[in-house]
Parts: sequence; structure tokens; C-alpha cells
Amino acid sequence: MTTLNIDIKEEQRKAQAEVEKQGLRVLVCCGTGCMANGSLNVIKKFEELGANVSILGDYEKLTIVPTGCHGFCEQGVLVIIPQTHTAYVKVKPEDVEEIVESHIKGGKPVERLLYTDPKTNQKVQKSEDINFYAKQTRTALANCGHINAESLDEAIAVRGYEALANVLKENNPDAVIDTIVKSGLRGRGGGGFPTGLKWKFTAANRGGKSYVVCNGDEGDPGAFMDRSVMEGDPHKLLEGIAIAAFAIGADEAYIYVRAEYPLAIQRLRKAIKDAEERHFLGKNIMGSEFNLEIHIKEGAGAFVCGEETALMASIEGERGMPRPKPPFPANKGLFGRPTLINNVETLANVPVIMLKGADWFASMGTETSKGTKTFALTGEVNNTGLIEVPMGTTLREIVFDIGGGIRGGKKFKAVQIGGPSGGCLTEEHLDIPMDYDNLTKAGAMVGSGGLVVMAEDTCIVEVARFFMNFTQNESCGKCVPCREGTKNMLKILEKIVAGKGEMSDLDLLEELAVAVKDGSLCGLGKTAPNPVLSTLKYFKDEYISHIKDKKCPAGVCTAMKKIVINPELCRGCTKCARTCPVGAIEGELKQVHKINQDKCIKCEACLNGCPFKAIGKE
Repeated sequence: MTTLNIDIKEEQRKAQAEVEKQGLRVLVCCGTGCMANGSLNVIKKFEELGANVSILGDYEKLTIVPTGCHGFCEQGVLVIIPQTHTAYVKVKPEDVEEIVESHIKGGKPVERLLYTDPKTNQKVQKSEDINFYAKQTRTALANCGHINAESLDEAIAVRGYEALANVLKENNPDAVIDTIVKSGLRGRGGGGFPTGLKWKFTAANRGGKSYVVCNGDEGDPGAFMDRSVMEGDPHKLLEGIAIAAFAIGADEAYIYVRAEYPLAIQRLRKAIKDAEERHFLGKNIMGSEFNLEIHIKEGAGAFVCGEETALMASIEGERGMPRPKPPFPANKGLFGRPTLINNVETLANVPVIMLKGADWFASMGTETSKGTKTFALTGEVNNTGLIEVPMGTTLREIVFDIGGGIRGGKKFKAVQIGGPSGGCLTEEHLDIPMDYDNLTKAGAMVGSGGLVVMAEDTCIVEVARFFMNFTQNESCGKCVPCREGTKNMLKILEKIVAGKGEMSDLDLLEELAVAVKDGSLCGLGKTAPNPVLSTLKYFKDEYISHIKDKKCPAGVCTAMKKIVINPELCRGCTKCARTCPVGAIEGELKQVHKINQDKCIKCEACLNGCPFKAIGKE
């Protein structure tokens, strides 16, 4: 046992007392999404109007608290008043006066700003009663949206740094690793490798210089799970890093953050500075012999830098390109020293596991995938946002319960999971448990947690082309299979969506996909073909329709659109001909017009301008 010079329980009592002094707390989401929607102006208005509020019931004071992401991005700006169990959605600065006058002064909630359930059409006042929140189990995201992300005291008030204090008191690094092993935590960055095992491998090299690296290079299109943790609860991440460093014997750590995440970088820098000033980080942490210096490294703007060896090269000042493995980072990593690399969500789970125990964490999830997983729910779903659910939750529960179903009453078609590295899930997969093993069997992967929901009017071939275009652009070019393979796969997909595909292209596309998957050096190349392979498997008929019938079933691909004039409705007014930028419409005044399909560029200017609704699409 080690004696510490900081009593964490006493620090908690002081911090909780300070929070109590805030009186009535109004939590305003200041995640990146809500800030883009004007949350800072909402706060400014609250502060102007709340300065002279005198009727606050049992509360002597009103405090406006800028928080991290609340998760319910579709409904931003979000404002929550926890003491009155009220959540307001889509709040604008001009709504603030009514909230102050009606609710804060008068005790009467503003009904028009409450969430409307899309299934029942009923207003819901409590956030915990909104399906989006009610169906979740938050662990990594537990504090996001509930505390001031830039306040160390508010983090301490919700048990921040308590797990680290306990670990330092016990002074038993191997016991920490055993707890993580027993919890069943697996890497949340996409690979799903057992976290405790990775810690054990790295700790085997204790005694010399070693590092912890936190991978916050979240490059998947539509993914923002790690960003929300870094913005909304940075001290939890720092505590997780510190516990990992203590366990493996490291005294230096790097957080590699996308340069496109300026708010996360700003809040992490402040959190590190505040924690060092209070001796929760830095030299002789809490009076122990444990030292830890944490650096922020802004990413190089390359998707491939999410791969661990490319990431380390970037930190070292080299071009971000993967290296062959072995040697693995646990033996020879950053600057040639043993290195533990975990992503943000993985490390954010560590303090909670150390506080609540391995058995508690392992009680959630499935037999081989323990705990919870965050997902960024985007696309054609009513409730887009950031969610956290137990591993094994079905896709149906996520899309139709938490997500509120498909927008506009459209039919569900598919979900792209795991971003460019993932695969496509269809209607037949709605009831499979979402965990590492079941998704792999289905030809997909958990990945970092991006979920893009697609409706019936989504073109699957165009989706495959989009992701292939992304991975081809992001390929570092080091190995031939990825560099040339993705380029040629993209050319074939572009040919198909342009209406020039041939049936032989499908065999070549699949052959290339397998070659790229088997021959690429790193994870980017090995997983780049996944969207193509999974869509070929489940939606081959759409590819065939594009090639044989020269039709896009979803009506998305421009090259296959055919704009025609209905001769029964055409009045020969010539307005369409005057609108057409390429002179594709032929016909004399007061005669039925026709569209020259060879000239038509499908811009739809004529369709939108016809006063008689005589022009349509086939």
C-alpha cells in the first residue's frame, strides 16, 4: 500500500459542495454539432436573462453549464434542466426568454420545445423517457452532457480520478491488468483485440522506457464517438491513460487527435494543464512515485494514420505509413520502445471498470463481447446521434427503437457499419446481436462504430463507389495491392454507375477485392474491399440492373436517369427548351416537344420549370 497526499474522497466532497452552490443548473450542449447550431448564442441569452431571475423555488442561484455532447444530435441545440427533469430540443436564442419566464420563474415547462415521439406523436418531458436515451446503457459516455467538460471540479464530483487514486494506493500494476483481463474489455477501435492481453504483452517489457499512445484519429466518415468523449469528458480519458501507464510501467503518453477536432484538442489541453496543477498528472501523482507526462499530437490529416504503426510514424515526425508486423508495438513501438496503443473509447472504459469491478462490466454484453459499445447513428433515420448500448443489442433495436425508424416512413434497406473498413447489413440481419463475432460472420465488422442507415431510395452501388473513392484517396501508396487495387476497383465502380458496365466487370471486381484484402500491408488495405464484397453478396441484383438494364433501381445514378416529356400534357410553350442549358429539347411553338437523350445532361432544369408538369423521370 502507498500513502497518498491527496484524499480523493475529501476532494469529491469539496467538488460536490461547489456544484451544489450552483443552484439550478441549466445544461446547454456545447459539443461540436450543437455549437454549429448556435449553442454559444443560447448560453449568452440565458446569461443575459438569468442574471436578474428572482423566482427560483428552492434555488438561490441560476447557473448555465456548457457541457459536452448530449448525443441526440438530430435535436440540437439541447438544453436540460436536471433538477426539474426537463429536456428541451432544437432550442434557439429566441426561445430562451420563454424558458426563463415560463419554466424557471413560473414552474411551467415550455411544451412546444419538448421532444415529440415520432411513433406516438406525444410530447416527452424527461430525457430518460425519450426512447433515444431510455434504451441506452452509458458507460464511456456516462458523464458526457451532464458536466462542464472544462471543469476539473465537476469531473471530480462524479468520481473522476477516484479509480486512479485507488490504483496508486494499492500499488499493484499486475492486479490492474488482471482486472482488465477479467472484465473482457476488447479494443473499441475496430480490431476487438482483448485489451488486458495487450496490456500484459506490453508490461512484459517493464523496466526501461515505454509509452502509452491513445488513438484519437477517428477518420471514418460519419463517426464521432471518440470526439464526443474527448470534448465531453476529457478527464475520464486522461484517467484511463494514467491507469494504463501505471499498469505497464510507462511515464510518458501521447494522445493522437485529428487536427480536424479543434474543440477536443482545446479541452484536452486545458484538462491536462488543470490536472497537472492539482497533481493528478505530472510528477509524483497524488504524492506517489508514479510520474506521467501526457502530450497532444495533432494528426496529419490522413485516414491511414489511424493504423497503429502509421500513427507512431506520424508522432515520430515521419510520413504516416504502415510498417510490417512483427515486431509488434508491445515489443518495439514508438521511438523503438515498448508501446501500448488503445483508442479513446477503450481507455474511457478503464476508470469505470476499476471503480465498479470486472464482474460488473462483464455482466453486460455477450459471451465473447463484454460491456457496451458506442455507435454514431447517422443517415436515413429519424433520431441521428451518438448512442451507447450493451454489446449484443440488435440492429432492429438500434434503428427502430433508439433511432425512431426510417425518415419519411420509407422502407429500411441496409446499414453500412464500420465505415470504409466495414460492410453492409441488410433486412435479414436486423435481429442478429451486434457484437464482434456475429458481425464478422455476416461479412461486416464493429469497426470504430459508425452506423449509416440507408432507405429504399439509396443506391447501393453508389454507396460502394463512395467508400471506395474514400479509401483510394486515403491509401498511402506504400504497397501495390492497396495502391493499384483500390484504384482499379474504383474505376470499375465508376464505370458501372456511369451506365457503361459489363457483366464481366463483376467477376473482375470481386477478384480484385479478394486480392487487395489478402495482399495489402495494413488494415486500411485489408478492409478496403469490405463494402464492395458485402454489397456484391447481398445486393448483386442492383449491380446487374445497372449493367444489363442500364437502370438504377433507386433512381440515384445520374447517368441512368431518363427525363421524358409526356406528349399528352405538353402544350408546346417552349419554356423547357429555353431553360435547357445544352439545347437538348426539340420542338416548335405550340407543338409537342421531345428530349434528345444523347444531348441531355440530366440537370432537371426543364423538369423543375415546366408549368404543366409534363416532364418526368423514367
